[in-house]
Amino acid sequence: MNSETLLIEADRLVAAGQTGRAVSIVATAAEQGDVDALFRLASWNLTGGPVPRDLRQAREILRRAVAIGHVDAALLEIALTANGSGSPTSWHAARTLLAVAARSDPVAAQHMALLDAMRLTADGHPAAEPASARLATQPEIRHFPALLTREECAHLANAANDLLLPAGVVDPRTGRAITHPVRTSDAAVIGPMRESLVVRAINQRLATITATDIAQGEALTILRYRPGQQFRPHFDAIGNARNQRTKTVLIYLNEGFAGGETHFPKLGVTIRPKAGDAVSFTNTLADDTTDPQSLHAGLPVVQGVKWLATRWIRKRPFDAWTGPETQA
Repeated sequence: MNSETLLIEADRLVAAGQTGRAVSIVATAAEQGDVDALFRLASWNLTGGPVPRDLRQAREILRRAVAIGHVDAALLEIALTANGSGSPTSWHAARTLLAVAARSDPVAAQHMALLDAMRLTADGHPAAEPASARLATQPEIRHFPALLTREECAHLANAANDLLLPAGVVDPRTGRAITHPVRTSDAAVIGPMRESLVVRAINQRLATITATDIAQGEALTILRYRPGQQFRPHFDAIGNARNQRTKTVLIYLNEGFAGGETHFPKLGVTIRPKAGDAVSFTNTLADDTTDPQSLHAGLPVVQGVKWLATRWIRKRPFDAWTGPETQA
């Protein structure tokens, strides 16, 4: 049985509820050196299904796949090394792995070129504080012109392309996923398995401009708005959250569209998107309750397509694999 047939059969068994058999055939193939089976087994150990999540085990399996020459495994190992999944966080080690991968993989080489164009410290932090202007005091709203280059913006949009789905929310009455009643865009989440070293550097830049730890940030969310789509007036703070969303950063990834402004109706502040610009704002009062002045909206797109990246930042650092509301 070749790798493709084996993985199709494993998927069929998982769908049929025969997870034990699925794991057995993949694990056996992995032991025999099947690189695609190794990558699948590592992925299962990361996601926690159909086997229990084991980040260290995933890293060990992934290393075997990389040694055999699996390109996607190499990129995944780089991401996990940088964000500290299954091992201590190490920007230096991740960059070293990327340099090795870039010798033979054009995707890794592109990532390396983007990193080389950034002004970074040895640990991946911005070498200088980005310039900003204050647009409002309560809540504090700051505008960061040209925070990202156009190449970095394109990288984020491209990273989301194969993940985009209509924005959804869980209906509290039925527990089923339904269309988001407030946000009508398509959305993609760049989680720890997809956090390339370029995305990691950008996330660190967002932590720097908000004076927060990178581990306080939720996974970067990429949003695509087509004509007529919008994000109706809403608050980003969450009622009864254990670990409140205290800050938000929006990054405008493109131009060439009409509409789509970010509007704060209670403040009379409207921000016209410009590619590479970012806006940060606080969501809460001193007691962590929602600041009523933070009400904001993404106005409807009239023409063209708008791309936006959003980073919601929590009050305290959290484990990216268990989520911001999980208590230690």
